[in-house]
Amino acid sequence: ASDVYKRQALTSGCDQDPPQEPLIRPVLTQLVDIKPYWQESRYAGEVKARYKMALGFRINGKIIERFVEVGDVVEPGALLARLDPQDYNLQLMEAEGGLAAASAEKKKAASDLKRYEQLYKDKVVSATEWQNYSNAFAVANARYKQAEAQVDVARNQTEYTSLHTDKGGVITALDMEVGQVIVAGQTVVNLALPQEKEVVIAVAENRLNEVRYADDIKISLWINPDKFYKGKVREFSPGADPITRTYSVKISLLDADAEVQLGMTTTVLVLEKKQGEVTRLPLTAIYQENNKPAVWVYSDTTSQVHLQPVQVLEYQYDAVLINAGLNQGERVVTAGVHKLVKDQKVRLLQGHEL
Repeated sequence: ASDVYKRQALTSGCDQDPPQEPLIRPVLTQLVDIKPYWQESRYAGEVKARYKMALGFRINGKIIERFVEVGDVVEPGALLARLDPQDYNLQLMEAEGGLAAASAEKKKAASDLKRYEQLYKDKVVSATEWQNYSNAFAVANARYKQAEAQVDVARNQTEYTSLHTDKGGVITALDMEVGQVIVAGQTVVNLALPQEKEVVIAVAENRLNEVRYADDIKISLWINPDKFYKGKVREFSPGADPITRTYSVKISLLDADAEVQLGMTTTVLVLEKKQGEVTRLPLTAIYQENNKPAVWVYSDTTSQVHLQPVQVLEYQYDAVLINAGLNQGERVVTAGVHKLVKDQKVRLLQGHEL
């Protein structure tokens, strides 16, 4: 019987599981970077051109050709559209005919005046008769100048049947179609001049001074949120929008490059420098201990984490600002904080250290 008990004891000892290794969790971390405290507000904006042109024909007429579409980039002098020139060509022919007739009358009057001037010198005709021919020449000369001016006007109107742009830019709107009859001065093309760009944002009444007295303004594009441009407030609208009750604010882009295109959506950061220094961490780094905020700090020497109480200055929509409890260069766990325990060993995820 004793042998049986010995065999059972040996068998039960072999069935026991070996001691488990402590779990080493992979974690994401971020280095503490303590900087001066800048209070920031974010606004969505749109890139627009500071200068715009409303183009139209100088004369009445029927549009027979259109050479541009919305979004086209045009160079200075580009042809945008044409009117039917037939009536204006006829007016030019009429004016040129009147000029030819006036020229013939002027030549005849000059010849008569020259002949009678000699007769007057020879005392063949009286001074009154010579004066009559002198007056006739003055009238013919005036009619000739008038006909010249009419030709110039008719020629200009013929040229006005073609609409050109004086400056290069981007076509932002068209209000014309082939076959449409327009009147002189009617706007048919809106042109944005891209040399100077600005961002337009809508600001609530109680935030106007925040923008007006900002210490710095940075602008980023939604397509490239990591790149920032320098901004400067250029203009506040004098009145609020009747629907949204917000004020339009125009911010000049001081260092815009070719990547900034008209119509792009932007994020405008309005920054105000405050007293003190803070470090900015993701919201996921905050852990609660006894209803007080804390973070897990990683030790490079032991590969362990310990809980560190901190003082939170401000909670933001995706981050938290901490102004006490951390030292420059410490490494804080930013994900999975609720699965950690005191002095637990962790492993930094390769390529994910911030």
